[in-house]
Amino acid sequence: MHSKIEEVLRLAVANKASDVHLSVGYLPKIRIHGELADVSNVGEIEDESLILSLLSEEQKQKFIKEKELDISVTIDTARFRTNVYTKKGVAGAVLRVIQDEIPDLASLNLPDSIKSFTKLKQGFILVTGPTGHGKSTTVASMINEINKERAANIVTIEDPVEYIIKPIKSIISQRELGADTLDFTRALKSTLRQDPNVVFVGEMRDLETIQLALTVAETGHLVFSTLHTNSASQTIDRIVDVFPEGAKPQIRLQLASVLSAVISQRLVPAINGGRVPAVEILTASSATANTIREAKTFMIDNIIQTGVDLGMMSLEMSLASLVKKGFITEEVAMSYSLKPTEMQANLRNLKINK
Repeated sequence: MHSKIEEVLRLAVANKASDVHLSVGYLPKIRIHGELADVSNVGEIEDESLILSLLSEEQKQKFIKEKELDISVTIDTARFRTNVYTKKGVAGAVLRVIQDEIPDLASLNLPDSIKSFTKLKQGFILVTGPTGHGKSTTVASMINEINKERAANIVTIEDPVEYIIKPIKSIISQRELGADTLDFTRALKSTLRQDPNVVFVGEMRDLETIQLALTVAETGHLVFSTLHTNSASQTIDRIVDVFPEGAKPQIRLQLASVLSAVISQRLVPAINGGRVPAVEILTASSATANTIREAKTFMIDNIIQTGVDLGMMSLEMSLASLVKKGFITEEVAMSYSLKPTEMQANLRNLKINK
């Protein structure tokens, strides 16, 4: 790896950045608390050879052929989930900083109900949200909670492997696309023969992966996965819409029977610096299952509103709770709310109850 790239990556780690952006002809940039900043002291990235120094010879050949590549990069004790891509015929890269230690679930300021999902022996748990909003950290912390609490066989299929989960009470098998398996579909089929208790599918990208993930959950395993969606209702629609019209009723039945929870999260700016998670939580209930089976996802928001006793929470409830705890301002809560009228009502109730 080129010394200039090494220096940028070390600066990113030292400054607790979440991402590093490398583009030929530009200063390297790092994202800190959601904002991009130039790394001016190392100068511009002069040519793509600096970026390609991240790759092994085998990876270079694959990148030249496919024009993009997902890999993991290690420097010192720090690891980075890396996407190398081509733009206007020249390589660029974005590296996501992965922390050395998996944060304890209790330290993430997530609702208490999320820990209860780690007690489940089977089901389907989806963690969703935009890129860079903590999905991988939440899943890793939940899986590590299982690892600390019980003896289980935990299999992860990732592209690439992000957090390294060190065995405590569980057996841990982390498989990386390219290095350990050729694709998610093949790995999932193989997983069923590996006596798993818990399976993490890094991302559900296509019909066959989604179908197999549902089947693994249906056959008595606890399955975690992630999606780039913004709400529980959007998540259900995204999964069903992948399938052809004739297969949708069957997929709704499957999903209704196995879904344990959808956790939709985003990181919002905190008053004291950094970011804290605001979440929407949909949990399994007869109303949830009926809504999925009957293709009435427009009712999910109402189910969440009335399901607080079942561990459900709307995004607006979560944002209001963060305001009440003094973590975020009312202005931030309003700017991240998807339902401003409901958010205003929640904030008014806070003031009345003070």
